[in-house]
Amino acid sequence: MSTISTQSHHSLKKDLANLYNRVNQDIYGVGVKKQRIETLDDRVIIFAQHKRVQALRMLSKNFQHLTISVDSALITEFKSLFKGQIESTLQLKVKTILKDYDPFTEEACTIIYFGEYLNKKHS
Repeated sequence: MSTISTQSHHSLKKDLANLYNRVNQDIYGVGVKKQRIETLDDRVIIFAQHKRVQALRMLSKNFQHLTISVDSALITEFKSLFKGQIESTLQLKVKTILKDYDPFTEEACTIIYFGEYLNKKHS
């Protein structure tokens, strides 16, 4: 497995935070409230607090089964767009992205698996 050495960790984290927020705005119409990004070998973990879309919040009271399905579909779309943005903008190969979101606390966790190790020499 090769090493990502074209960017510093700080720059990579900043770029990923910006892309994450931009994709979130494209899909939900709002950015995230907070983000924290951690790196480990070939993985990046993004902890984020989101702002729930008001329409989904209202529907979840009487149509929870529907909003669970909609949340799942939106997460799938988010992962696809986010992966494409990372690969085209940062020129990094993404193996997969995993994401979960809790609509009650509005907390999300996203794990990005890269095809290369992240180089800690540039942190």
